[in-house]
Amino acid sequence: MKQKNLKKKIRRLEKRLQEGPKKLAKLKQKLQSVEAAKAAKTRKRSAAKGPKPIEAKKSGAAKKPKKKLNLSPERRAQLAAAMKARWAAKRAAEANAKAGSSDNQHSAPPGPAPQTPENRPDGV
Repeated sequence: MKQKNLKKKIRRLEKRLQEGPKKLAKLKQKLQSVEAAKAAKTRKRSAAKGPKPIEAKKSGAAKKPKKKLNLSPERRAQLAAAMKARWAAKRAAEANAKAGSSDNQHSAPPGPAPQTPENRPDGV
């Protein structure tokens, strides 16, 4: 490589190294100003809202009411049937799991198994 080219490369590298810390300092300063602005914004918002009373948090009236679904009677019946089937399958799976674990001698002590009430309002 020629001496002239080497000198150019060295000069460019030195210039870039001098600019590097300046750019880094500038970017850090920008980051600090952005963080300070964000913190000030959150302080301003929290001050505008004011402190929430503790009683309002505990009361159930503060909760939003559930949104009523606009379902046709057919769709409502279809969903009810699907949910009943899902619950029945879940109960059957739990019963099978309890029956399978009773074979193990280290499982829960033997006793009366909890039974589901027969007079359920959903008829299952």
